[in-house]
Amino acid sequence: MVITSEIPVQALRAGIGRVSAEVIEEIQTRIPEYARPSDEIYIKVVRMAVEQAIEGFLDRVETPGAPWDPEPFRLIGRGEAAEGRNLEPLQTAMRLGARVCWRRLTELAEPLRLSPQTLYDLGEAIFVYLDQLADAAAEGFEEARAHAAGETERRRARLLDLLLSRPPASAEAIAELARAAGWRQPRTVACVAFDDRHTAYRAPALPPDVLTGLDRPVPCLLAPDPTGPGQAQLLDQALRGRQAAIGPAVPLPAAATSLRWAREALELSRRGILPRGPLRCADHMATLVVFKDEELVGTLAQARLAPLADLRPAQQDRLAETLLAWLRHGRGAGEVAARLHVHPQTVRYRLRQLEELFGDQLADPDIRFELEIALRARQAVQASTRT
Repeated sequence: MVITSEIPVQALRAGIGRVSAEVIEEIQTRIPEYARPSDEIYIKVVRMAVEQAIEGFLDRVETPGAPWDPEPFRLIGRGEAAEGRNLEPLQTAMRLGARVCWRRLTELAEPLRLSPQTLYDLGEAIFVYLDQLADAAAEGFEEARAHAAGETERRRARLLDLLLSRPPASAEAIAELARAAGWRQPRTVACVAFDDRHTAYRAPALPPDVLTGLDRPVPCLLAPDPTGPGQAQLLDQALRGRQAAIGPAVPLPAAATSLRWAREALELSRRGILPRGPLRCADHMATLVVFKDEELVGTLAQARLAPLADLRPAQQDRLAETLLAWLRHGRGAGEVAARLHVHPQTVRYRLRQLEELFGDQLADPDIRFELEIALRARQAVQASTRT
């Protein structure tokens, strides 16, 4: 686009102050976000921005193709992001400013003897310039948002480190970093451990208050208020189809404990002792407790299940299954038979065999408890070898 030399730029520059005042008045009248009549510093900044925009346009008219520095307008975009606004008020303000300038130009066309073609070229140049200003402001806005998001993510990652540290960080340090990261401290949390052999997947879609540590040596998440309304469903939805274990809900200072249980559940899942896919520690606490010290449980099983040792493997399995059902579901043959899907008479026969093998041990509540632990562990290990 060529703008002819007939334009008296110096005459237009003389009116910058009046036009700027009119633009500012229009903006503050029509856009509530910028209506701060009592804030003198703010008004001064706005006036400088408007005058700079008009001066920049006249510079381009006077010297077409001259270098243009978009940085001041990127700075304006960054300021909008810092104020917590979107770009709509700024874009509206720019359009209002362009409209005021165009109106003043049309009023000056006759006194300045501007031809219709020159006026047309000026109008087109105004809106090309407006687009460039808007683009520069948008760049600054996005840069500021990206920087703020990156800083927030770094603070949240550091916060997760503090919450999972051993020994735990001080409550004061956690509270200070939580405030800086914009994270409300919940009363309870649950940690989620992911199978580190399956870390190539896309990060799950999660609520914004979930702290993520998918780049940690053992990928994990920290979910606040896991027992709150709808929280369990949100977490289940986000983890669907993933190899993950959700630790128990614990007070915030015990977050590392929740993660430890989640990791142990994940390891048992890998071995086939617990099911695959997303699982909740709360649904498998007995198994987790039983396998907390496998060496001790193995020694207990060897001692308590010794009466079965001399039987054939198939007999051992039948009697162990019957004894566990009897211990877990009551001592009636009918109930045990229903659980095992066999005839009650079959159960009675097996129970007589068990009484002969174990004798008075079955009358001792402590031994019955130890037998149930040993039999649960045996059942879980056998199930894992069949998967």
